[in-house]
Amino acid sequence: MPKAPMDAADIEADDAADRRVVEQEQDEIKDFVKGLSADDIKSGNWFTKLAAHAMNSYTKKVDWQYFQDRYAGVPADAIVDQRTKMAARYAALEGGLSAGAYTATVAATIGSLGGASPATVPAAAASMMVDVAFLSQLQLRLAYDISVLYRVPLDVNDPEDLWKLIRVAFTIKSGEAANKTVVKAVPALVRPLVKRFYSGSVLTAGRALPVVGKHLLQRNVIKIGIPLVGVPLAVLLNRYTTLLAGRHAQAVFRNEARVIEVAEGMTKRSRHPQLMLWVSWLVIRANNKIADDEALLMRHLVRLVRERHQVVDDQLAQLVDIDPAEVWERVEAESGDLSDILDAADRVATVDGALDAREKAVISELRERCLRV
Repeated sequence: MPKAPMDAADIEADDAADRRVVEQEQDEIKDFVKGLSADDIKSGNWFTKLAAHAMNSYTKKVDWQYFQDRYAGVPADAIVDQRTKMAARYAALEGGLSAGAYTATVAATIGSLGGASPATVPAAAASMMVDVAFLSQLQLRLAYDISVLYRVPLDVNDPEDLWKLIRVAFTIKSGEAANKTVVKAVPALVRPLVKRFYSGSVLTAGRALPVVGKHLLQRNVIKIGIPLVGVPLAVLLNRYTTLLAGRHAQAVFRNEARVIEVAEGMTKRSRHPQLMLWVSWLVIRANNKIADDEALLMRHLVRLVRERHQVVDDQLAQLVDIDPAEVWERVEAESGDLSDILDAADRVATVDGALDAREKAVISELRERCLRV
């Protein structure tokens, strides 16, 4: 039965509740910003501290069971959609609350920061940092939520996993300028204004920040320096960048969940787990290229074979170039039904899309040799 439409009083109550949540989170972020020194902000070290502040306690509380208790029986795609929309709503509300404190002098103020004492951070810069830190924390946690919902394991204490989370949360791509990300995220109506703003000298100070801090500063500093449109642009930009972050995280982690699902199915059906690893690697290396999804599949295959079949193949791990002849010897050394190996080869070849000619050739020869066994 469809949910009855909300009347005006319901909507106002919902708005008030969301605003209280945002104000509470904002107060906590203000306390965090008070502990930053001017050097933290100028150097970009604020982001290192924020990542620990945002994720350490959060990841201990938020796990698969956390979402099951709240959304029992609801498919992951539906929960992700709702979490993304909720985060975008919070981001927009916070943008409206923060933008009133912005002034056009903030960017220049950041450029002149110096010193290790929190007391040396001017109020104008602190007001901007509350917004930047709030939005950064919101998007980090949203990306983490999405990874949990798709059952993609992430350990934020592992540097590689943490960097992966950061890249996904802030849609950071190698060689991509932050202003390009911003322009794409902003509604078309204000894009010419944003481009003109970015062509000015207001970001000179921001160029000194490290990669992530610089990216986030550039993406947010627009909201300060454009006269008359600061508040509405802050609302729009916060909302759009959060929606962008959520959709990007969904695309990345949903795809990884798909690959993990393929690996789990292969491992569960396999009667020859060690041979499956060798054949899988031979198929992957058939065209002398390794697609990201293929590398991801191989990593999860090795993990699952180790966990479920207690098979660890040191020889394969130390291999530089795989010799097809050695793989064929391993195939011919087996007896009985090898349909699981053929099925595994097909799944590996298609995990990143349609088969190419070299993959087809390897699978064709594998099929012939399996039929001889």
